[in-house]
Amino acid sequence: MPMIEVKNLSKSFGALEVLRDVSFQVEKGDVVAVIGSSGSGKSTLLRCLIDLEAVKCGTIIIDGRALCRDGVYAPAREKKAIVLNMGMVFQHFNLYPHLTVLKNLLLAPRLVKGEKGDAPVERAMALLKKVGLDTRAGEMPGRLSGGQKQRVAIARALMMNPDILLFDEPTSALDPELTGEVLSVMRDLAKERMTMLVVTHEMGFARDVANRVIFMDGGRILEEGPPEELFNAPKQERTKAFLSKTSA
Repeated sequence: MPMIEVKNLSKSFGALEVLRDVSFQVEKGDVVAVIGSSGSGKSTLLRCLIDLEAVKCGTIIIDGRALCRDGVYAPAREKKAIVLNMGMVFQHFNLYPHLTVLKNLLLAPRLVKGEKGDAPVERAMALLKKVGLDTRAGEMPGRLSGGQKQRVAIARALMMNPDILLFDEPTSALDPELTGEVLSVMRDLAKERMTMLVVTHEMGFARDVANRVIFMDGGRILEEGPPEELFNAPKQERTKAFLSKTSA
């Protein structure tokens, strides 16, 4: 059973159609990279999957449960349970600036799941160690570099024990020298077989880490396949043109 199953998904903002009949699947343990030019619908697709945007029509099934089917959404409580199965890492971190690193991690488990005591603190410290930031637990986000903030954001997403992680261009707001430390954490997650859907401009990551690549253009999936096929022998002229610019 796929972890993510999308069928005939469409989404508009007024007269602008940003997703057009999008269909794809993500299997358990897959790392799927979504590439394409700015404005091709990549980020909107992720926001629809995690219910930050409502779709016009289509079906989204997460781990066997329908978030929406033929444009009709599940009841609110069921929607919440489905969405909690996913974590999302945003382009601009979205950390709470008035909370320490540790408190940023503890907020959702305590508010959403009602977790108390030492267990969530221990889990948070273990995750901060995993991303190399356990010594910065008491720091405020403003004292961290962009790469450190994004690693905190990844640890925060993992705090809810999601089965799926969504990444929305997680390195595009970073200086080049900070990008590597975030990609390193993501590579480690891929080795652990975390199911990941990654919108990215990092073609090296898509080529080396993803086991499938989706190329979007104009709100549609124009081409998809294993990275060695899509990068070395793209079938669509638009894909060829895009890849020629990214490798220039």
